[in-house]
Amino acid sequence: MDKYLIGVYNCKVDAKGRLMIPMQLKKQLSVHLDSSFILKRSVFHSCLELYTMASWNKVVDDVNKLNRFVKKNNDFIRMFTAGVKLLDLDSNGRLLIPKGLKSFAKITNQVVLSSSGNMVELWNTASYEATVNNPNVDFSKMAEEVMGNLNSI
Repeated sequence: MDKYLIGVYNCKVDAKGRLMIPMQLKKQLSVHLDSSFILKRSVFHSCLELYTMASWNKVVDDVNKLNRFVKKNNDFIRMFTAGVKLLDLDSNGRLLIPKGLKSFAKITNQVVLSSSGNMVELWNTASYEATVNNPNVDFSKMAEEVMGNLNSI
């Protein structure tokens, strides 16, 4: 993917677990809509991560550089890829969220799609709000620690 995805979208999931991709996000993903997507559990949060095949292949290229004869690496790869699903949009432009992944992220009928660089996070609405509005996180301090040493423009 040449560009990074933009936007946060409040969406509905139907009773069968199908998610309609919002039009603005579809426009950003337009060159990838005929390809499959990857949906997986997040490493750090109880949310899901949606990748285009192009973005996923870049992630997997890095993972595949790990030496599989190191037990920790092998365990990481197994856990990182646990529950990974290959998905295609249906004829109506919807993604079917598998039950196990829906359960992991506690997604019911409301979901927040939050773009995050090269992928989209799928969140239970309450979990998303609690994470981005966490009173125990000083975002300005975090921004300084994470971005403060970059020498950009």
